[in-house]
Amino acid sequence: MKALGEEEEEKEAVTKLAGLLELLGLAGKGEIELEDVELHIGELVLQPSALAVAPKAAAPPVVLAPPKVKPTTILEAPFTPFVQEYPGQIREVTLGATKSEGGSRGKTIVIGGATTPAFYLFEKTPPHQPVIAVDTFDMEVRLPKAIRMHVEEFWEDTAAWAKTAVDKWGADLISVHLLSTDPLIKDTPPAEAAKTVEDVLQAVDVPLIIGGCGDPKKDAEVFTKVAEVAEGERVLLSSLTLDMGEVGVLDDVTKAAAKYGHLVLGFTALDLNRAKELNRKLYDYVPEDSILMDLTTAALGYGLEYSFTIHERARMSALMGDSELQHPVLAGTTNAWAAREAWMKMGPEWEPRALRGPLWETTTALSLLLAGVDVFMMMHPDAIRNMKKVVEQLMSRGKATPKKIASWVNARI
Repeated sequence: MKALGEEEEEKEAVTKLAGLLELLGLAGKGEIELEDVELHIGELVLQPSALAVAPKAAAPPVVLAPPKVKPTTILEAPFTPFVQEYPGQIREVTLGATKSEGGSRGKTIVIGGATTPAFYLFEKTPPHQPVIAVDTFDMEVRLPKAIRMHVEEFWEDTAAWAKTAVDKWGADLISVHLLSTDPLIKDTPPAEAAKTVEDVLQAVDVPLIIGGCGDPKKDAEVFTKVAEVAEGERVLLSSLTLDMGEVGVLDDVTKAAAKYGHLVLGFTALDLNRAKELNRKLYDYVPEDSILMDLTTAALGYGLEYSFTIHERARMSALMGDSELQHPVLAGTTNAWAAREAWMKMGPEWEPRALRGPLWETTTALSLLLAGVDVFMMMHPDAIRNMKKVVEQLMSRGKATPKKIASWVNARI
C-alpha cells in the first residue's frame, strides 16, 4: 500500500505534467517523446504471463534423397524445323543440245530451279544437282606438279585431254580455255581457235564451256567465230564482262550468242550491283534462261569468305524476289591452285604435298557448294571424285547408312 503522502505527490506530479503539456500545446497527443528525463521507479512487479516461454517447434521429419540412378538414354524432345516458302526462284538453264534439239551432244544438263537456300534438305531437295566441268587448255600452261602429272601427255591435244576427263574422271562438262588467243601470248586467230572447239565437240558428247583469254576485244572476236562454228550446240561462252561494253564489243558477242543459240556467262568481281547491271545489258539481246553468273571465286585462305558471302547474298536476294539475280552460278574453283599452300613445298606438318593440293581445291569447292553454286570448274581428278561423292550424298537426302557416315572417324589415308 502506498503511503498517503506518496499518492498525493504522485497526483500532484501528474497534474503539473498535464498543465505543462497544455501550455506546450501537446495535450491530447497520442504519443510524446521526452528527452533528458529521469524516471524513479519504486517497486517493479512482473506478471507471470510475460515470463512465459514459447514451446519449441517440432523438428521437421528427415527426408532421404532417392538413390542416384545412372542414365541410360538421352532425354528426347520433339523438334520441328522451321520450313519457309520463298517468293523467288532460280531460273532453269539447259546446257548443251542433243541431235533432236539441233546439236550433237549425247545429253543435256539442266541446272538451277532452286526455291530454297543451298541444300536446305529439311525444306526441299534441289531439283537439279550441281555439276562439274573439267578445265582444259589449247596450249601448254604452267601447272602444279600434282596436276601436271595427270595431264602432261595432253599438252598438244586438247581433244584427248577432254576425252580423258569425261571417260576417266567423270566430267559432266568440258571447259576449253582458248588461252593461246591472247595477243600477248600466241595471238591465235579466231578461226584456229574455233577449229580447236570443233575437235573437242567431236571427241566428247557432253556440253562445252568456251573460255577466252581475258582480252575484251580479242575474246569478242573469238566468241563470235566460235558461236558460228558451234551453231546449235548451246555452248556457254565464258565470259562476258562490263569491260566489253566499255570498248563497244559486248553487243557483237550477245548478238552472235542469240543468233546461233548459245548461252553466256556474265563475270563480275564480287559486286552484286555490277552483276545486276551486266545482266540488264544482256537481257537486251539473249533470253533470260540463257544467262549464268560468275561472281568471282577466291581460294581457301585467299578470300574464300568473300566469295562465300557474295554467292550466299546473291542466292538469298534471288529467292526473296530480285529477278536480276535469279540465274544459276558458276565458280572457277581451280583458282584454289593459285594459293601457294596448294602446291609449294612446306614443312613436314603440311605433307604429303600430293594430297594437300586436291584437298585445297576440294575445300574451296565444298564451301561454295553450300553457298549455292551450280557449276564447278575443276582440274584434279581426286578433287573431282570427292566433290561428286559429296554431291551424291547430299542429293540422296540422308539415305546413307550410319555406319558409312561414321567411317571417316577411323579412316586411314
